[in-house]
Amino acid sequence: QVQLVEFGGGLVQPGGSLRLSCAASATIFGFYAMGWYRQAPGKQRELVATITTRGGSTNYTDSVKGRFTISWDHPKNTLYLQMDSLKPEDTALYYCSGDSINRRDRFWGRGTQVTVSS
Repeated sequence: QVQLVEFGGGLVQPGGSLRLSCAASATIFGFYAMGWYRQAPGKQRELVATITTRGGSTNYTDSVKGRFTISWDHPKNTLYLQMDSLKPEDTALYYCSGDSINRRDRFWGRGTQVTVSS
């Protein structure tokens, strides 16, 4: 069973930055794509950003374009989300995900809390 573990959440002031990390228990190339999702209290989980492991194609939700950057480090089997110019509305529990090669399964981490507040 693949395991994904997120790191890097915390409390940051508006306008600040955080970098989230997601360590995978298997090679990143074992996934078709990886991504970050978030869920704020009382809201549904929403896609933040995704990246394909072959080709590195990225996709961002409109509200984070120009502020967040998704990337991965193959030798470290780690996915990243660089978050800049953070806003209070970015406050949420952030989850790492990985889609299997056949795209039939999606694996999830347990999440890391990001709170943007002054």
